[in-house]
Amino acid sequence: MKQIKEITLIIAVVLGATFLFSGCSDYLEAEHYFKDRQDLESVFSSKDYSDQWIAGVYSHLTGANADVASKGYTPFNFISDCMFFGDRGDTYRSYKNGEYDEGWNQDTWGSCYEGIRDASTFILNIDKNKEMTKEEVSDNKAQARFLRAYYYWLLLRKYGPIPILPEEGLDYTDDYEKLATPRNTYEECVNFITSELATAANNLPLSRTNRNVARPTRGAALAARAKVYLYSASPLFNGNTDEWAAQLTDKEGKRLISETYDEVKWAKAAAAAKDVIDLNVYHLYTAPYRAVSQGRSKPATIAPPYHSDYSEKVFPEGWKDIDPFESYRQIFNGDIQAYSNPELIFSRVQNQGSEGIEAMVLHQVPFSLKGWNTHGMTLKMFDAYYMKDGSNFPTEPRIAGFTTNSTDYLPLPSGVSLQNANREPRFYATVAYSGSIWENESALRIEERYPQVMYYRGTPDGKQATSPAFHIRTGIGIKKYYNPLDSYLEGGRVVPKPEPAIRYAEVLLIYAEALNELSGSHSIPSWNGEGTVAVSRNAAEISHYISQIRIRAGMPDFDEATYADVSALRLSLKRERQIELFAEGHRYYDLRRWKDAAKEEAETVKGFNMNMETSQRDLFYMPIEIPSLPTVFVDKMYLWPISHTELKRNRKLTQNPGWTYFD
Repeated sequence: MKQIKEITLIIAVVLGATFLFSGCSDYLEAEHYFKDRQDLESVFSSKDYSDQWIAGVYSHLTGANADVASKGYTPFNFISDCMFFGDRGDTYRSYKNGEYDEGWNQDTWGSCYEGIRDASTFILNIDKNKEMTKEEVSDNKAQARFLRAYYYWLLLRKYGPIPILPEEGLDYTDDYEKLATPRNTYEECVNFITSELATAANNLPLSRTNRNVARPTRGAALAARAKVYLYSASPLFNGNTDEWAAQLTDKEGKRLISETYDEVKWAKAAAAAKDVIDLNVYHLYTAPYRAVSQGRSKPATIAPPYHSDYSEKVFPEGWKDIDPFESYRQIFNGDIQAYSNPELIFSRVQNQGSEGIEAMVLHQVPFSLKGWNTHGMTLKMFDAYYMKDGSNFPTEPRIAGFTTNSTDYLPLPSGVSLQNANREPRFYATVAYSGSIWENESALRIEERYPQVMYYRGTPDGKQATSPAFHIRTGIGIKKYYNPLDSYLEGGRVVPKPEPAIRYAEVLLIYAEALNELSGSHSIPSWNGEGTVAVSRNAAEISHYISQIRIRAGMPDFDEATYADVSALRLSLKRERQIELFAEGHRYYDLRRWKDAAKEEAETVKGFNMNMETSQRDLFYMPIEIPSLPTVFVDKMYLWPISHTELKRNRKLTQNPGWTYFD
């Protein structure tokens, strides 16, 4: 016990500020790291113990800190204006009505600061290691630096400005007032995180082996850096003069968000994204054109409508050689492994536990197929997808009629609303419309494969009085992440899915959004200081990269008029993010950083009329308001509240505007 206490004292002096954020009882799980109860020098001299330590640092990436997972970990993926989750209680309603309080979903704070503490200890001590090569020490140290910066980023994204702890820590034997740590400004947080990510990038490799694919690369550090800069440049944090922003202060009354707009922040975001592009490591994943069907779940490619600019050219100039539907679907459904995906920049792969992506798929799968049948999308999202020729979906009036066979409107089967016909390929890879086929190919019984699932009242997956919690409340389900082999029926299996935490398409969208906001030309130092990146609003440059996302999806590029108009392109890029990054954890935060949440999240949620039976199918497709999916947005919902527990521990912390302090 004496040796354990000595270890505890050493760690506490190095990073005693952790006391402020995660409490006394769990701030050192000594026996987790030390089998032989040694001092720090001995621990970090050993490769095995050092490996155990950094594995512990990685462990904080999961759970509440996952970017894409089921609602048990990341409810934020489901409480924007595009998605919803179902449960037997009132949890979703409480989120959407702003009825959650300072005690909700607070695991992020403690877990991230524990990860920050452990990463700092590793960074300060790993050079003592006698069993690793210099290259291994350098790589592992850079990994820890990336993780520490990423944990700060997760905190910043959720809570806004947070305290940045000194790397050398604080002495926990100091009096309480000295240990109390105020919040840094948003800009200070951004400067620290981006600097740390750039430093980490210097010693991270460009690629990893299949065995180490979940570990960060140089691209992961630089892409995360671009995300941080993008948020910093966005309206919520860049020149925000609203009353809400004025109330976000530290203990001395200092504003934590600048009220002065700075275009250079957009330039930094653009340059950071270009740093990733210029690595020449990543490109958009595409599946090859399939001339002949290879089974019901692998049909022949449905070519987009003929277009003189794209139909005769190969990707990325055209879609002649690709399958747009499979190119999008396979990124998410496990058909391609993380290591084989040239678009995947950072991922926890499948290391997410019981509430990972597989659990999210379980909640999407129809009740009749042993799923939970509770995750769905709103009519707003349904309508956002384009028609296959790139035109908008017509909502006034909506399309009437139904398919009468399975050949006239591929890939639709018979008996499906024509509102689902002639839509873009990403629609079919994502939307579980009423009447869609769930392949269910790994089910033991042949007759249980390829069922057509309807959402009409009284059908197994429609609204029923006996199972009010198990139906898609808008009549629009989700198939993104679902694999044709996935089945929860007897004999079935679920294909593992890598988490798309950061992918190349997002980097291209960051680059385009940031360039569009520039009114002048800027020269920004590159990430390693070895040169500069020149950025300006260049329509041809934006089109060069956005067109790749559009063409991969079988869609024509935006027209010249859109590229010529800053406001029009801004709206188009927001919509492109909404579609391309759907269900990847972005929309909730995007609406806030754009300051669009007050409008978009306050709009009434609409869907199809789940009270209509099969014989009333025409009425089913008449949009109605969904009273069980309430919406409201008030300013306090821009940032998550800091818990009363943390405010009590650290008296220099201030609460986010609109939320309460402890009694």
